[in-house]
Amino acid sequence: MKATQLLHNLGQSIWLDNITRDLLDSGTLGRYIQDLSVTGLTSNPTIFDHAIKNSAAYDAALREKLSRGKSGEALFFDLALQDLTRAAELFQPIHEQTDGVDGWVSLEVSPLLAHDTASTLAAAKDLYARAGQSNLFIKIPGTKEGLPAIEEAIFAGIPINVTLLFSREQYVAAAEAFLRGIERRIEAGLKPVVGSVASVFISRWDAAVAAKAPEALRNQLGIAIANRTYKAYRELLDSPRWQRVSNAGARPQRLLWASTGTKDPKASDVLYVKALAAPFTVNTMPEGTLKALADHGELGTILPADGGDCERVLAEFAQAGVDIDSLAARLQDEGAKSFVQSWDELMAVIASKSAILKKTAAQ
Repeated sequence: MKATQLLHNLGQSIWLDNITRDLLDSGTLGRYIQDLSVTGLTSNPTIFDHAIKNSAAYDAALREKLSRGKSGEALFFDLALQDLTRAAELFQPIHEQTDGVDGWVSLEVSPLLAHDTASTLAAAKDLYARAGQSNLFIKIPGTKEGLPAIEEAIFAGIPINVTLLFSREQYVAAAEAFLRGIERRIEAGLKPVVGSVASVFISRWDAAVAAKAPEALRNQLGIAIANRTYKAYRELLDSPRWQRVSNAGARPQRLLWASTGTKDPKASDVLYVKALAAPFTVNTMPEGTLKALADHGELGTILPADGGDCERVLAEFAQAGVDIDSLAARLQDEGAKSFVQSWDELMAVIASKSAILKKTAAQ
């Protein structure tokens, strides 16, 4: 039995951190669902930038959108919604079988809105309405300005993937925003079932400290942060506050491990998958990591609910001069800026391809 199936059987959802039209047209995504236990999918501006830049698969759709006067952001979201609608349909049987727990796809609001609460909420409402898919998450970053938008979106019944979380504290803030939205729905007499995941980024921690971490601590920081966050997740699920809303019919916001591709060429290519196995969580993997897990991966022990030895490991990093709190803030800020850069590159690619296609059509 493949390690992907074993991980699925353990109770962790395997999602693919990729979307391209080629994946859809070739049937590859369907095969991943059938053969590799993939039950969901995530996307971000960087993924779409690479997809459109490196493929001619979007050219026909670009021509059609251009003929209707579309350009820039509006054109991109049309293309993205086409891809994600098709992916959502592939995952719909899983979504129905799990009664909405699994089978989700994700679309991010413009990263230019990361620090604009009102515009983020408006974009989330618009994209979710346009998609018309019950199993589409709208991704909103868990920044200071994003948190109120997350609460309001949940209250409005919009499924949310909270992205760009890097620490226990950032996760707890996002979980509380979700919980406030659910509590407000209960108070208003609304159905309290609104899907959500909280995405905690892992490998970027180790990449950030690779030059200063002692060899004995190499590639251990991200896993220690994950253990600390998982402990907070389990404590929240056991709390009287959560149990009250659960008794009213609410569903938990699941914890999702993101950025789980190994950045260190000397480390195992399934390092973060093996270390982060835990039931009732999600691991969204790059395509290469998914294939490696299916080919030669093996599972380790399940994440301990009490965080294991994470505090000892984090104390050793502190002794080595790593300020965890300031680094978490920096990583979130850098992540937001990175997505803005990818967004700008994506808009430039669309403009460039549009110009070429218009010129070709005029000849």
